[in-house]
Amino acid sequence: MSGHDTNPVGWEQARELAYAAGRAAAGPAEPVALPAADGRTLAEPLRALTDLPAFPTSSIDGWAVRGPKPWRPVGRVLAGHVAPPLTDDGTCVEIATGAMVPSGAEALVRIEASTVDADGRVSGEPKVGPVPEWRLPGEEAHKGEELLPVGTPVDPAVIGVAATCGYESLTVFAAPRAGLLVFGDELLTGGTPGAGRVRDALGPQVPGWLRRYGATVDPAAVAGPVQDTLEAHLTAVRGALAHADLVCTTGGTMHGPVDHLHPTLTELGAEYIVNTVAVRPGFPMLLARVPGPDGRPRFLAGLPGNPQSAVIALITLVAPLLAGLQGRPAPTLPTVEVSAPVRGRGGDTHLALARLDHDGRSATPVGHVGSAMLRGLSNAHGFVVVRPGTEASAGDLVPFLPLPLTTGERR
Repeated sequence: MSGHDTNPVGWEQARELAYAAGRAAAGPAEPVALPAADGRTLAEPLRALTDLPAFPTSSIDGWAVRGPKPWRPVGRVLAGHVAPPLTDDGTCVEIATGAMVPSGAEALVRIEASTVDADGRVSGEPKVGPVPEWRLPGEEAHKGEELLPVGTPVDPAVIGVAATCGYESLTVFAAPRAGLLVFGDELLTGGTPGAGRVRDALGPQVPGWLRRYGATVDPAAVAGPVQDTLEAHLTAVRGALAHADLVCTTGGTMHGPVDHLHPTLTELGAEYIVNTVAVRPGFPMLLARVPGPDGRPRFLAGLPGNPQSAVIALITLVAPLLAGLQGRPAPTLPTVEVSAPVRGRGGDTHLALARLDHDGRSATPVGHVGSAMLRGLSNAHGFVVVRPGTEASAGDLVPFLPLPLTTGERR
């Protein structure tokens, strides 16, 4: 098997390798209707199709006036209508917010700042100040201007901008399809643990992490526990790769008596991108490239069986891989101040679970952080990154690897 190197890769290099592999295999671009584009990634720049606004637009309800007051009303213009020009001094038209300002208008007067006399003539004072009462064409963007670059994640705000411009659809990268295989005869899928067996905690949670990183996960693509035999592993992995761009597996990443993942990858002609990472917890993780029948590679991410280690492997290798597959920029890490000491792990990177303060500038390590524990993970916002050969003292600035939390983020 190509690349079967058991020397651990540095944590930062592993992330770079995973991202590069994904970026080289990014799926084809496709047009998607605006409502369905949420969560996808722009494969083409979003450009203004016309000036924004496309015409002078009133910001108030009031009067568009020309010449000295008092003004004689000569009509009304509502939003969605073309305004006839104002050609005579001393005239005005009633105007609604969002309506087209007629050519020839010299000012707008708010309805609350105006009066109408017995003869129906309007008086009032236009607002004086730096903010005009109407928006000029091109004030927000000019036709052809790039509003958002390739690689921008599409969210409701992006969809709103596209709709404002007049788009019906967006050209986006294909969403990666992901699957999950859970390995381990010792795992229970229901009930409480006991009698030498433990409850599977990864099958229920990993699909949620994958979706937060932009993958689609069909419930049918989650399977296990897979029997601890080479034949069962081969059958399960082949079947999963037939329908997914990425398959994550849990457990079996070492070389124990029932660890069949490495022999399975050899049988499939896979190539290691990363085979173990110099990080604690979670070092026995891997990422492999598997030849696909259509000429595009598939990927297999081997996550350790211990739950926290599996999540570390997922955000170390799978997150940058999925960013690359979607054409997004490589993930970058913010810097935070640690509020308490965090020990190093010798020549390995140490990822220590931590909570952020209310402004996101400092991080406090949490308890219950064993590689088999999930209690600490459930109370954390991510991981403090302590680089090899270093320790973190209270007050030090260090990188922070955030978890992809969504609505209801932990406080």
